[in-house]
Amino acid sequence: MSEQAGEAVPAAQKSSWTTFLKSLAGFTGDLSAMTAPPFILSPTSLTEFPAYWCERPELFAAIADGKTEQARALAVLKWFISTLKGQYTSRNESMGSEKKPLNPVLGELFYGYWPENAARGGKTTLVVEQVSHHPPITAYRIENLKKGVILTGHSAQKTSFSGGSIIVKQVGHAVLTVSLPSGETEEYLITLPRLRIDGLWYGSPYIELAETNYIQSSTGWLSTIEYKGKGYFSGKSHTFKATLTPPSHIHTSPHVIEGTWHTTSKDLHSGATFHDVTSPKEEITVAPVEEQGEWESRKLWYGVAKGIREGDFESAATFKGKIENEQRQRRRDESAGGTTWDLKHFKHVDYDPVYERLGKLFKANPPTEDAYIYLGNDPR
Repeated sequence: MSEQAGEAVPAAQKSSWTTFLKSLAGFTGDLSAMTAPPFILSPTSLTEFPAYWCERPELFAAIADGKTEQARALAVLKWFISTLKGQYTSRNESMGSEKKPLNPVLGELFYGYWPENAARGGKTTLVVEQVSHHPPITAYRIENLKKGVILTGHSAQKTSFSGGSIIVKQVGHAVLTVSLPSGETEEYLITLPRLRIDGLWYGSPYIELAETNYIQSSTGWLSTIEYKGKGYFSGKSHTFKATLTPPSHIHTSPHVIEGTWHTTSKDLHSGATFHDVTSPKEEITVAPVEEQGEWESRKLWYGVAKGIREGDFESAATFKGKIENEQRQRRRDESAGGTTWDLKHFKHVDYDPVYERLGKLFKANPPTEDAYIYLGNDPR
């Protein structure tokens, strides 16, 4: 780690970075609306982030191939751990440090797919919609219908500043359903880990996962995943320990997995490699920008993203301001007319019975959550 504050900050940006750090230190409440210095901005909207759930689509599809409840619970755990690298470290590898994604507008859409092949059976599709702007909430649906595997979820972030780090509490959950050859359906409730963004003082932010998240199966199998980040003087970055425990009526030892979620891990009982994400991921296939609708992320943010990628931050700011002003005017018009924005692909419900039913099995906190139900309408 660098010992010099701001060493990773471009010379032209040092003043704005110092101002940003001072504003962070004195800020109370949610940081998500704060304006970050240009060099720390990502050219990617937050609506694209659900694609990280399926960058290894063969693991997503393989869940359906498990012959027993235990095998499928292990396959779900392996797939989940394999999504973490893309979700939480890939920008450090491609951009040099963690970047602040573009804050989506209400109604923003992102569509894509991973094509069918022999290894994973059917085509895997992704539908994402920004279902709320204040607070920012993103809903998503991933399907491989041929394999009978579906993921539906939503996520939001509550951010605060503490001890020199940004603390991100992820709000929301996902539900994975697996349709079995018998006609039965298994469900898995997936809660989300907490994040800690370190490295701010040096101008080179990176994410550590913190605390614990859970994957609870309707068959009773429970994965408890504990995250241990790098300490200041010791410890290894991105370490985790996952314990898969059986339901009470099955008398077998838990599976314990340890390793680093951005590289590899091992099953402590067998010594075998459990997950390995050191090989290249598979990018999602997205329609060319010129074929996208005006609400699709890459079309909507094209001018902003181009400016960021080319280092033309003045141009990026101009395009960004135009989009944000249009959104403010749209909200004012809705308010004046007594109307609200109609969601396209999802419907909000105040109560998710799957969350409550499965959450009871491990005493989920909170005990109930709302959800966004997918309407089943084709993106195009």
